[in-house]
Amino acid sequence: MKITVLGLSHRSAPIEIREKLAFDAAGTLSSLRQLKSRFSEAEFVLLSTCNRVELYCADKRAGGVRSEDLAEFLAQFQDVSLEDFRDSLYVHEDEEAVVHLLMVASSLDSMVVGEGQIIRQVKESYRLACMAKSTGKILNRLFHCAFATSKKIHSTTSISSGRVSVAGVAVELAKQLFADISSAKVVVIGAGEMGRLVLRHLLYVGCRDITVVNRSYERARRQAESLGVAAGKWEDLDEQLVSANIAIASAAVQDYLFTKISVEKIMGGRRKGARRKASCGLLIIDIAVPRNFEPAVNEIEDVYLYSIDDLSVVAEQNRKAREQDIARGMVVISENAAGFMDWFGARDIGPLIGQMKEKFSQISRSELERFFIGARQEAWCREAMEKMVNRLVNKLLHCVIKNVDVVAKEQGPAEAAKLVDSIVREAEEISSGHGNNNNNNKVAQS
Repeated sequence: MKITVLGLSHRSAPIEIREKLAFDAAGTLSSLRQLKSRFSEAEFVLLSTCNRVELYCADKRAGGVRSEDLAEFLAQFQDVSLEDFRDSLYVHEDEEAVVHLLMVASSLDSMVVGEGQIIRQVKESYRLACMAKSTGKILNRLFHCAFATSKKIHSTTSISSGRVSVAGVAVELAKQLFADISSAKVVVIGAGEMGRLVLRHLLYVGCRDITVVNRSYERARRQAESLGVAAGKWEDLDEQLVSANIAIASAAVQDYLFTKISVEKIMGGRRKGARRKASCGLLIIDIAVPRNFEPAVNEIEDVYLYSIDDLSVVAEQNRKAREQDIARGMVVISENAAGFMDWFGARDIGPLIGQMKEKFSQISRSELERFFIGARQEAWCREAMEKMVNRLVNKLLHCVIKNVDVVAKEQGPAEAAKLVDSIVREAEEISSGHGNNNNNNKVAQS
């Protein structure tokens, strides 16, 4: 068996590519079911966040699912040409794949190191895989290892201390770009988890005039009441932007909420004398994937549009401040990955040892049958001879298994599995009639 992860992230692909491959919950379930239907013996988990799309697979090593199969599936499912994103893909196998998932779940591979949203997203991805019945023994164990690793790193280091999230970095960027953010009128588009985090960070830096707008007004109202800010109706969103200084968007949509034309109309309204209560400039920070604002919006005069990829400078400052915690976290990841690989390697030894025992027994039975032929067929000592041969085979097996244990301890389960596999193959060759069996027949018949 092998473990493979194929994907792309903020490190390998710009948002223009990531948003084309992004999956919502319904798409995730559908894709996993299709994969399981196509490759029934394999296991799959699909992780899709604002910064990454990754497909995890566990399958047989020879003749199983290839990384090219996974890439082609993503392209076909999302109706995107594979050539559009092939160069952005990375592939990790076995221990590299394990380490990668542990880093992702622990936020060490996140744009914002220490952020807590990623472990919830990994857990949700695993939950959807369980719903789709696309996971199994290997990925079950691997993802639970990832959950435990994330918990240990966040509880034994200070990596998550402070305001660490994409939302926090977005607000920090707004604070750096806007002279007096406490006096700004801010509109938050979207009342999901990211929207709530944006509101909390805005309040922390002293913003007083905040309005949250969501498709479901009731959800926006509840969120606004819990945090002491205003709620706006979806149909009034354009009007809210007419008088806003800053807009931070994180709504979950598949198409742009605002195009260049629609924002030009909004800016026209801002420039009318009767509505000129604030400066004409509008700062927009779009942290949604897929994006809420068409990129061409940035071409409009007095509009300053930033996407999630533009947060990298602030995010890098956060990473440098956490270098010691990252190093401590990597020690935990190394230990837990090694532990998982020990299990992963050892899981193949048990069945192989069973095969080895069966092959040894098969050889002993064959040799006894060759011996007890002709005049010896009814020999009085047959039963005693069979017991003696069985005891001899068991003692030899015991010696072999002890040596396998030594190899497993000194060189790892994977090497031990290779050793047993080679013994099984040699035993198969002997039992198939090759080697000295022909000579044995001549001796038995003489």
